Amino acid sequence: MIDLYSLSRDVKAVDYEPEQFPGAIFKIAEPKAVIILFKNGKMICTGANTESNIKKVLEYASKIISKYVIEVMPAVKPGEVKKPPESKKPPEAK
Repeated sequence: MIDLYSLSRDVKAVDYEPEQFPGAIFKIAEPKAVIILFKNGKMICTGANTESNIKKVLEYASKIISKYVIEVMPAVKPGEVKKPPESKKPPEAK
């Protein structure tokens, strides 16, 4: 879980208005890109034009964002689907 309120207060490049949109907008000047951050830690990177620029942007953003993590959630492995626990229903009456 990421504290988007503190992140937007401390980092000028981050705008967060939860009344308007649930994600924070992190504008990165060089390489030019925008990251949309959500409280659950998911992010969308847009605007970077090469794979190496995407890597640079994400490494830079990760260093800053890591200071605002307030809860670590268990990760899901690629290809793994978390299923809700099966509910135990009483046998059907005949």
